[in-house]
Amino acid sequence: MNFKNTASYFSFTSQQRKGIFFLLLIIVGLQLFYFFSDFSEVEKSQPEKEQWLALQSEVDSLKTIKYNSKLKIYPFNPNFISDYKGYKLGMSTVEIDRLFAFRKEDKYVNSAEEFQKVTKISDSLLNAISPYFKFPDWIKNKKSFKTSDIRYLSQSLKKENIIVLDINQASQDDLMKIKGIGEALSLRILKQKESLEAFVSMEQINDIWGLSPDVVHELKKYFKVSSLPKIKKIPVNDAALKELAQFPYFRYALAKQIVTYRSMNGNIKNIEDLINIKGFPVEKANIISLYLEF
Repeated sequence: MNFKNTASYFSFTSQQRKGIFFLLLIIVGLQLFYFFSDFSEVEKSQPEKEQWLALQSEVDSLKTIKYNSKLKIYPFNPNFISDYKGYKLGMSTVEIDRLFAFRKEDKYVNSAEEFQKVTKISDSLLNAISPYFKFPDWIKNKKSFKTSDIRYLSQSLKKENIIVLDINQASQDDLMKIKGIGEALSLRILKQKESLEAFVSMEQINDIWGLSPDVVHELKKYFKVSSLPKIKKIPVNDAALKELAQFPYFRYALAKQIVTYRSMNGNIKNIEDLINIKGFPVEKANIISLYLEF
């Protein structure tokens, strides 16, 4: 290899050397500028976004106040606590079940201490709810009552004097007088009545979810359908699919079958025609027929 020829490539004039020097200075300067400069974007002020953030902060504060607020409790007799009431008070399902088992034996708790002994709730929970316990006056002043009076009053607690009412006229308070019916179940009964406009038979009580046979028996003892209520009947042959589907005994699948049946076979003449349709609840045909117009 001829090194003499190669060396000629690295020989520069004075002017070329100055140019190379200034180029290196520029490169170093750019590197330093890049290293020390802040290229992050300055976030622009967005008034609308700031308003939303302020509103969200206010909503969050209101939620905090709501969740931290204490449950307002009114005086009550602990012997008649429902599932819902016990849950609201902070009792566990096991503790509520212990009270229900005790009450099924026709026994009553007569003091906060006895309530804790039966339910086995914690001292902290007892201290929180016991100030709201309200026992009958004869329990507080047993000495002023005769034994026969106490026996009579204790028996009267087992069965309140409930006048037989029309189930369609019953209020939530009327329903809650039945042993085993609390706020949730009473509202469920009223909601079922509203969806049907009215009950036409006490047998419809059997269809309400959550009612035990004992509760159903008690309801039938103290309530009845006094007379056939006036309800707006559903015109089976003219009603649209949506209207039929809203009827609690039909729902969408059966309503669709009914529409298909009448389009293929003509008008439905009576309940017997409906019984032939697949999925129709035959055992409730007599009740259902009272809500329909043929």
